[in-house]
Amino acid sequence: MHKLTFRAAALLLGLLVIIALLGPLLTPHDPFSQNLDLRLAPPSGKYWLGTDELGRCIYTRLLLGTRYSLLIGVVVVTVNALIGTLLGLFIGYGPKGMDSAVMGIIDILMAFPGMILTLAVAGILGPGLLNMIVALTLLGWVNYARFVRGMVLSLKEEEYVENARMLGLGQATILFKHILPNCLGSLLVYASMNMAGVILMAAGLSFLGLGIQEPYPEWGAMLNKGKNFLRAAPHLAIFPGLAIMLTTLAFNLLGDGLRDRLQGEGEVFLIKSEKG
Repeated sequence: MHKLTFRAAALLLGLLVIIALLGPLLTPHDPFSQNLDLRLAPPSGKYWLGTDELGRCIYTRLLLGTRYSLLIGVVVVTVNALIGTLLGLFIGYGPKGMDSAVMGIIDILMAFPGMILTLAVAGILGPGLLNMIVALTLLGWVNYARFVRGMVLSLKEEEYVENARMLGLGQATILFKHILPNCLGSLLVYASMNMAGVILMAAGLSFLGLGIQEPYPEWGAMLNKGKNFLRAAPHLAIFPGLAIMLTTLAFNLLGDGLRDRLQGEGEVFLIKSEKG
């Protein structure tokens, strides 16, 4: 059952990546073209998912919205992972004094309510794609740093690290050749699940009017528009909501599947690193 859900999640995410890359070639209509005579039309042969309050094709706009959601997720997770991983490596392997000082700062930052701070920053900076990314990366790296630091504290006591020290290898070589490879598996699982949270948070910001603005389609913004027509045209809210739900579910299932697989291969991975 786990293998089946993992494959289904990987297949869905692969399809979303293809849609994001080839979106304009797959859309049957212009996502910005308005036709007020067909506003709030239900799903039909011509408009598969119906039209919105301005007569625009919902299916076309959902496809294009995939590009924005994945772009935000990839950029935010990549930036947070890079900053957090590098910092976690150095404080976990560095002197205890530096570890205590940096972790004290991280603990203070983690005391702030992340969601409220993100909303506040997004409100100060104003709506827009770049401002949304800045708001989501402001504290996102903190969890990565704490996560990697914990793994480094455990891994640096392993025999293969002690052997590397005895051979006189430099700290940079030990960190990036022996310790980091053993963190990548768990880090990939964490990033996959974090991707779901970032996409959900980005949709929430757009829902509140702090994200991507009209006329560009974004799932959270489409959901916000659809809430005003729940009785007359519920499909305006149903389909963007399903897109957000399925995407976040796929990333969570992918993370669970990767975790199960890596747990079974963990000993082999450590042996390879020790031999390397």
